[in-house]
Amino acid sequence: MRGAAGELFVDDGGTGQGTPVVFVHSACGDTRQWVAQLRHVRPHRRAVALDLRGHGQSTLPPDADFTVEDLAGDVATVVEGLGLSRVVLVGHSLGGAVSLAYAAANPERVAGLFLLDPASDGRQVPREAAEGMMAALATDGWVQVIEQYWSTLLVPSSPQVREQVLGQLRRTQRGAVKAAMGALLKFDPVTALKRYPGPALSVITPLNENPGAYHVLVPSLPSKLVTGTGHWVQLDAPEQVNTLLDGFLATVP
Repeated sequence: MRGAAGELFVDDGGTGQGTPVVFVHSACGDTRQWVAQLRHVRPHRRAVALDLRGHGQSTLPPDADFTVEDLAGDVATVVEGLGLSRVVLVGHSLGGAVSLAYAAANPERVAGLFLLDPASDGRQVPREAAEGMMAALATDGWVQVIEQYWSTLLVPSSPQVREQVLGQLRRTQRGAVKAAMGALLKFDPVTALKRYPGPALSVITPLNENPGAYHVLVPSLPSKLVTGTGHWVQLDAPEQVNTLLDGFLATVP
């Protein structure tokens, strides 16, 4: 599908009467991180996953620069291109921020917002640390820098999950990684959450229990803690995520 920044890869399937579900992956991820969820949802309703610009099989724009709102535009392209009048959004990490940005801009088209360990408010990262990370991503050793950080988020994960996540990271172009991380440092989730009045749930791990977490910044956002997994919850505990998603979908009109 053609988006504002180039071609967007879309995995579309499933039938049923339920509101369609759109899955949005993390930074350095792609649609394959949702295999278990797509398989689970599609017997009952339409389910769509997309590769955000610069990720997976989607095009990285020539300037290799974008905001969270730009990525929300990729979601808009897919939703409108497929003729979906109303959707439930499921977003993991960066995808949580992107889903939230889309919901804030298009609240009437979002029946529900299911956030899976969403990225924290990057504006709260100390300036020195943020500048240091962005500078490191501009060096030849950028892969080692981001891989070291990713590894801290994968400590409880199985070797198979670590291999999948780190493999996808290594295949992502530096421009996409740098732009994605930079976008999160500027995104305002608080204002976005206040603009979306619909049903929402933030499923978090202990990694997300910090002052910048969405459910901490906006206490009215319902949250549920999952333990024993790494940051990529849908890969570590697919059945548990599917059960939580089923419960949420049952509450969405």
